[in-house]
Amino acid sequence: MSVATQTKPAAKAASSGGQPMIEAIGLSKFYGVFAACRDITFTVNKGELVAFLGPNGAGKSTTMKLLTGYLSPSQGFGRIAGHDMAKDRIAGSSRLGYLPENGPLYPDMTPHSLLEFFADARGMSAAYKRERIAEVLKLCVLESVIHRPISKLSKGFRQRVGMAQALLHEPDVLILDEPTAGLDPNQIVEVRRTLLRIAEEKTILLSTHILQEVEAMAKRVIMIFEGRLVHDGPTQGLLDQYGSLDKAFHSLTAARAEVL
Repeated sequence: MSVATQTKPAAKAASSGGQPMIEAIGLSKFYGVFAACRDITFTVNKGELVAFLGPNGAGKSTTMKLLTGYLSPSQGFGRIAGHDMAKDRIAGSSRLGYLPENGPLYPDMTPHSLLEFFADARGMSAAYKRERIAEVLKLCVLESVIHRPISKLSKGFRQRVGMAQALLHEPDVLILDEPTAGLDPNQIVEVRRTLLRIAEEKTILLSTHILQEVEAMAKRVIMIFEGRLVHDGPTQGLLDQYGSLDKAFHSLTAARAEVL
């Protein structure tokens, strides 16, 4: 029996119940004959923090860009809080905070001026802008660096600035692509604490290669391999079956490892 066949029942069970906030329905993206992702289907419900895993080149970032409306799908569709992101991106984006891997920041700005810029771009009133900037600076623990140029900040602080920007408009959904990439262990702990605080109120889809973070934060894992979904189920289920997330990851993506 194939891996995909084994794990499809878990995928269905994992997505049942609750209010759907992130929906991938048959999402596919083709570049000529190459399929960056093919027929990706899953649902993340309100209040879930779900880890999105796969080897480099598996199609994680492409799937996230399709869900956020950054890319248009070749087939299928993605919904954020009920909004089809290919047809109603503006409404969907108002409910979404997106932090891409190595998200762009303006290095000459300070965290405070960057947040002011994005608040103005979103049309926030002066009072609401002040309130939200104060809230996200506190949540992301940025008070000590609010007036320092972003170019002078450590990567850990820059990641938190990106997260603050993603949270500024009080989105219901967060899609985070490798938020701890390139951070040292202390910075990873800081970002983890921030995410756990955020997860108390938000729906989060989190892509990461740091499996210890998955075990510490996510109760559910979605995994793709060579552009296809191969697992969707509880984190504890993988631990029970394989003994560790490292072994589970290797087993579910072993064909790629053998090719490499």
